Amino acid sequence: MAVANQQTVDFPSFKLVLVGDGGTGKTSFVKRHLTGEFEKKYEPTIGVEVHPLDFHTNHGKIRFYCWDTAGQEKLGGLRDGYYIHGHCAIIMFDVTARLTYKNVSTWHTDLCRVCVNIPIVLCGNKVDVKNRQVTAKQVTFHRKKNLQYYEISAKSNYNFEKPFLFLARKLFKDPKLQFVAMPALAPPDVQIDLAAQEIQEKELALAACQPLPDDHDDPFE
Repeated sequence: MAVANQQTVDFPSFKLVLVGDGGTGKTSFVKRHLTGEFEKKYEPTIGVEVHPLDFHTNHGKIRFYCWDTAGQEKLGGLRDGYYIHGHCAIIMFDVTARLTYKNVSTWHTDLCRVCVNIPIVLCGNKVDVKNRQVTAKQVTFHRKKNLQYYEISAKSNYNFEKPFLFLARKLFKDPKLQFVAMPALAPPDVQIDLAAQEIQEKELALAACQPLPDDHDDPFE
């Protein structure tokens, strides 16, 4: 499954499309993976940084070529060349900025217009910040579209590996796939309040048992 303009490797590799509003922490997220930052490639024709992120699994070594827009989303609309041949995707929003969550639906529509039936993970980043504006129970988009959702903190490495593990399991069609070694990550920039985040995770689990709001309901009103 070689990706255009990328070096070929003798182990499974996948194009991972990373989208979301500017400033949500997409670049910070991929740069936590030290080898991916060291080996990153730049595709100037479509304004994207491609980070090769390697993981060791019980199926052997795998690589995600993580395509990061590097701020190009601010120019409005990404080119189809960014999405084409994508095997999987992460949509990221910032839990401290409500607009970035409201725009998730636009990113999802744009992504699915080109990439049909690929596994997608929704990530709420910056959960280390105390004054979050989007609570766990207000996040319902993943339930409406049958996506996996994870709360993450790029700066503290919290839940870094979970989106990649979920996608790898879907791509290999093996729910028992495991990482046999943790990736080499940059040291945490901040420490997350694990007790406070545990409360948010419990709220998320409780919300999953509640009826979905109507499409016209605004969770922030």
